[in-house]
Amino acid sequence: MADSAGLQFVSPYAFEAMQKVDVVRLAALSDPELRLLLPCLVRMALCAPADQSQTWAQDKKLILRLLSGVEAVNSIVALLSVDFHALEQDARKEQQLRHKAGGSNGESILVSQLQHGLTLEFEHSDPLRRLRLTLSELLAIMNKVADSNGEFFLKSSELFESPVYLEEVADVLCILQAELPSLLPIVDVAEALLHVRNGDWFLCLLVANVPDSFNEVCRGLIKNGERQDEESVGGRRRTEALRQLCQMNPSQALNIRAMVVEECHLPGLGVALTLDYKPDTADEAVSPLVSYVSGLLLGTNGKVRTWFSMFIRNGQQRKRESSSVLWQMRRQLLLELVAILPRSRSTHGLNDSDMEEEGGSGYSGLREEHVVKASALLRLYCALMGIAGLRPTDEEAEQLLQLMTSRPPATPAGVRFVSLSFCKLLAFPTLVSTPEQEQLMVMWLSWMIKEEEYFESAAGVSASFGEMLLLVAMYFHSNQLSSIIELVCSTLGMKIAIKPSSLSKMKTIFTQEIFTEQVVTAHAVRVAVTNNLSANITGFLPIHCIYQLLRSRAFTKHKVSIKDWIYRQLCETTTPIHTQLLPLIDAYINSILTPASKANPEATNQPITEQEILNVFQSSAGGEGGRGGRLRYTITTQLLILYYILSYEENLLASTKQLALMQKKPKSYSAALMDQIPIKYLVTQAQGLQQELGGLHSALLRLLATNYPHLCLVEDWVCEEEVTGTLPLLRRMMLTSNTCRYTQSQLHQAFQKLPSSSPRLMRILEHLTLLSPGDLIPYSEALTASMGLLLEPAVPRRILQTLNKLWMGLNTVMPRRLWVMTVNALQPSAKLLGQQKYSQNDLMVDPLIVLRCDQRVYRCPPMMDIVLHMLNGYLLASKAYLHCHLKETADFDRQTQTVSNLGLPGQPDTPEVTREELKNALLSAQDSAAVQILLEVCLPTSEEQQLGANTESLLRSMRGPPPGKAKPGCAGPGARRGGEEAEPEAGLLSDLREVQCLICCLLHQMFIADPNIAKLVHFQGYPQALLPLTVAGIPSIHICLDFIPELLAQPQLEKQIFAIQLLSYLCTQYALPKSLSVARLAISVMGTLLTVLTRAKRFSFFMPTLPCLVAFCQAFPPLYDDVAALLVQVGQVCASDVATKARDIDPLIARLQYLKEKPQEVLAPGGGSSKLSLPQRTAEELGGADPDVQLCYRVEATFMDIIGSSLHGL
Repeated sequence: MADSAGLQFVSPYAFEAMQKVDVVRLAALSDPELRLLLPCLVRMALCAPADQSQTWAQDKKLILRLLSGVEAVNSIVALLSVDFHALEQDARKEQQLRHKAGGSNGESILVSQLQHGLTLEFEHSDPLRRLRLTLSELLAIMNKVADSNGEFFLKSSELFESPVYLEEVADVLCILQAELPSLLPIVDVAEALLHVRNGDWFLCLLVANVPDSFNEVCRGLIKNGERQDEESVGGRRRTEALRQLCQMNPSQALNIRAMVVEECHLPGLGVALTLDYKPDTADEAVSPLVSYVSGLLLGTNGKVRTWFSMFIRNGQQRKRESSSVLWQMRRQLLLELVAILPRSRSTHGLNDSDMEEEGGSGYSGLREEHVVKASALLRLYCALMGIAGLRPTDEEAEQLLQLMTSRPPATPAGVRFVSLSFCKLLAFPTLVSTPEQEQLMVMWLSWMIKEEEYFESAAGVSASFGEMLLLVAMYFHSNQLSSIIELVCSTLGMKIAIKPSSLSKMKTIFTQEIFTEQVVTAHAVRVAVTNNLSANITGFLPIHCIYQLLRSRAFTKHKVSIKDWIYRQLCETTTPIHTQLLPLIDAYINSILTPASKANPEATNQPITEQEILNVFQSSAGGEGGRGGRLRYTITTQLLILYYILSYEENLLASTKQLALMQKKPKSYSAALMDQIPIKYLVTQAQGLQQELGGLHSALLRLLATNYPHLCLVEDWVCEEEVTGTLPLLRRMMLTSNTCRYTQSQLHQAFQKLPSSSPRLMRILEHLTLLSPGDLIPYSEALTASMGLLLEPAVPRRILQTLNKLWMGLNTVMPRRLWVMTVNALQPSAKLLGQQKYSQNDLMVDPLIVLRCDQRVYRCPPMMDIVLHMLNGYLLASKAYLHCHLKETADFDRQTQTVSNLGLPGQPDTPEVTREELKNALLSAQDSAAVQILLEVCLPTSEEQQLGANTESLLRSMRGPPPGKAKPGCAGPGARRGGEEAEPEAGLLSDLREVQCLICCLLHQMFIADPNIAKLVHFQGYPQALLPLTVAGIPSIHICLDFIPELLAQPQLEKQIFAIQLLSYLCTQYALPKSLSVARLAISVMGTLLTVLTRAKRFSFFMPTLPCLVAFCQAFPPLYDDVAALLVQVGQVCASDVATKARDIDPLIARLQYLKEKPQEVLAPGGGSSKLSLPQRTAEELGGADPDVQLCYRVEATFMDIIGSSLHGL
């Protein structure tokens, strides 16, 4: 608004005095300044105040005294003497009239026909007419604004343009708004004043006389403003008016700027207010303009970013204007940039001699206090060019390049500045346009390479720009331009659209002049590792560079050894783990096993040596998780090395086929090395550090489950919860210190003096239970070595149970070494004398060694629990061992076979299939042998049989008597019940029973894990006396119902007998529809065999199987007819054979027919004696009888048992 340039505006001093009603300050104002504030002061002096205090009364007197000498006060007093109520009514009538007339200015109630122009009428009018003239003109403008629909117009009005009467008009305007606030809302008046000349001056006076309306007026003007104020005359006038208001009240300028950003209107006003803002402290690191524009373009609000970017783009399309806010902003930024350039820099580039001179120590670099400001300017120009689309002028581009290639001091801020400059060069390569500028850039990049190590050491930072240079060079060599763009955007902290084609010039400079691939690899190895590398260290580190070089196989291509660097970096790690470590290890393993090219299979990296690995675990080498002294390496390093070994071995097995084709066999790590690594202890430690270790813990668990399944037993995880849970933690809190008050020698002596030292040993063991598993490790040898002494009869059970608990605790941290020590300690005494010690490898090759222990273990439940745990673990370990062994050798043997059998089709595949089948057969034999041995352990010894132990007691206690055990002469159920009552109760509490339960639990797990084991064991068969135990004690044995039909189809009579006996117990235990169908099949098979078996085989088959029919009928009564028919058929066949020998057997056949047809009449009513009594026969008669006769008697006894059991069930 250049039309109000010559007018005097209200000063900030005067506005603040009005805001605070500071009479002293008001008295200090000059007459011209005071003249602008008279409307408010006169109203203040004349109107009745709400404040009746004595202080205000004194201030009011001062105001009256101040006004007494001003002549213009009289005219304002006259204005206030008007009847404003009548004036408001006339004004509202005129508004209604104009509304009806469609806005025409024909008739007016406020103003009659004017004889002269507005200015002369205003001069000659009394106060009331002046008010009416001004009000009429103002209402006309306000109505036109309301009807304009946002289109700007400039109303020509003599009243607001005549310089002679501006002050009088301003007085009238202020009085009208103050007295008629409902008719003239101050925001609407402010909006109308933008459409007249001198409007900003009138607006400032109006607001100065109503100072509390400042924020309301500003917000209203901003809300009604344009989104892009530089685009229109109205926008520029609005911006200028608001700018004048903020100059009058500078304390609110930043709040008004915040409103601008909030509404996304008038972007030029925000920039203008920032340019006008003068901070209290002039030595700020970053100027307000840089902070404001950076916040808009780099903030998180996308709407604000788009809005301001449009302001930049639109502003560039207009020709350069000195009055444009955008060009004012650019000029100010350029001035700030030039102000911090090094003094030796000229604005016209440098020639060669200049660069050579400045390359020396006398070069004047960027001053330290300017580095942060320079970084902020660089990021701002990146945002302006990359996000807002600013096209720099030649002058701006030249000065930017001068700043970017300046040399900062060696501080962290200096490192950051160099990184930003480098990324800006990559993002905007068009800044380098002339050969001189290109040479300047190459010299600066060479300086970066030369000074990188010095900067890193002097600045004390781990992430330097040297790694970024290396990384970019590697990306250029591998043509990963998208990765370079991601790197640039992440370093600059903004998303910039960079075309890959724009990087072609930089790629040529990097790959041909500065960093050849060989230079990159040689330089990377010499870069120092990052000390205490963790996720807390941000930025681009040496590890990023090494990782990219490993992926591109640059080290192997140029025969540069990287093994030592990787090993040193792994040893310099801590938590939280850096995210690049695991990908680095994976890439390193791949470079060891996979050659860079088929033409050169030897081009691989070297693996980490076994000695280097042992050095990492040397503090733990004494045992799994040994606690001897402070760890030299952190737990992070040990876990990473463990991950490397396990992943290396897994990848080696997976790559054997490809390696065999190349006749290359990388070395595998020895079993002796693996035995010395505390794998389970480390994984347990990692479990408590999952947050700090990222994905390392889950990766280790995956590798363990594949390669060491015996360390991932479900019961071990459950046991760990018991050891590390809340209750054990509370018990450990009872310890006064972490150290144990008993030594290992004291524990050993207490074991040696058993049984007399039982109380002392118990105290020691109970105290050891309070220790954590890790603290128990030093006592592991003393505990395991003395296990054999606890097998003596007089050892208290509590000692055995406590030892079992301690062993399970140790098993959570050092399972493999503990198992070896335990197996060796539990050998029979004869072997112990021979000093035969088994190794870990021996036990994995032959897991059954675990069961070759002292026979007393089989009747010591706590010890048997330990043995079964180890057996289960070693069976799994043996599977993994054989799988790895087969994988390691199969592909190389197959390759040899392929070479030797050239021309023989089909030959190469045969060894592979055979080896796999042999391995599976060996594993099945191992598992079945273990099961058979354990089942044999369940059989009572001769001494236990004499004491009354009975393997059938478990089944009897659950479901009643086993089938077929009643004596032939005992027809009624009462006799069988009496037999049960006579069974000794002590059998349920014996050691044998407890061992049987432990074995059944293990067999249950094995059958679930591999049902084929159950099938194999039952096809092999086992003693019939164990069937009651296995059926009742192994819940998963019901799967036998699936293969019993196949077992019945076997040609061996023994297997058929075993199948029928097993089925009889299964039917009683699992009375299911499937059991019924299999039972029908068994009866049918028995009927078929009756017709084909010889006389001798018939006796040997039916004598043990006929009692099983009792169980079939008891479980499934609908089978009674089929069973009865079978029994009669068997009886008839046998009787016919007997008849040929002139034996009187007809009464027997008659009895059988009677039993079949009328079974309910066999027993007398009321449970009395049988109507049909069997003749009593002596043992001599039965023993010496003919086999067919014995079979006839067995058929008759089976009939009676079936009838008796059915009636007993009713």
